[in-house]
Amino acid sequence: MTTWLALFILALGAMMLVGNDSGMIAGLDATTFGYMAFLLALLVYVAGGLMTRYAGGASAMVRDAVTWLALGLGLVTLYAYKDQLTPIAARVVGELLPGTAMTVETSAGGLTEVKIRRRLDGHFTASVDVNGKTISMIVDTGATSIVLTPEDAKKAGFDPDKLTYRIPVLTANGRTVAARVRLNEVAIGPLDRTKVEALIAQPGALTQSLLGMSFLSRLRSYEFSGDFLTLRG
Repeated sequence: MTTWLALFILALGAMMLVGNDSGMIAGLDATTFGYMAFLLALLVYVAGGLMTRYAGGASAMVRDAVTWLALGLGLVTLYAYKDQLTPIAARVVGELLPGTAMTVETSAGGLTEVKIRRRLDGHFTASVDVNGKTISMIVDTGATSIVLTPEDAKKAGFDPDKLTYRIPVLTANGRTVAARVRLNEVAIGPLDRTKVEALIAQPGALTQSLLGMSFLSRLRSYEFSGDFLTLRG
């Protein structure tokens, strides 16, 4: 029954639009009237479906209506407080995924401080955005520069086979040579720096890229405290 009523509303609205010459129908312009007719037909159709589903079950209909209303209000509330909740969400992710930057402080100029949790193996590993690509790096204050493995260098847009390796470096695997490059952008969370000096190690020299002083020294400060590394900049 409700389906036919909805179709009747649509058909009546269409005939009124076709037969209208003045551009106004029931005090509304033709476009607004068309939308109103469509929404009314849709409302009748949905209401009829709900009445059929909840026939004889008014309490169930009220319960579901309250549930959807609560969900809607919850979504609106989350959106309204998104700016305040974003730092909290970042901290939760940082706790669950070591290496993910946790924003812990804001200032008038924007986000200024992040924390990184120590991994179970004892290393501080950061998820670093290099030239728009995410690369996992071990934080190494003993390294004078960022050092990329050939695999990570490819992610950052370099071709290791076309580089000249002549810079001597000392790694955990012994002495080797590396190629000097410049990274367009390096970022950890909201902390980003441009034109950062870096090295690309020869194949087999490193198992994981290193986040060295060419980036860390350009921050305002960094601090190791317990299970956390705090970066400020």
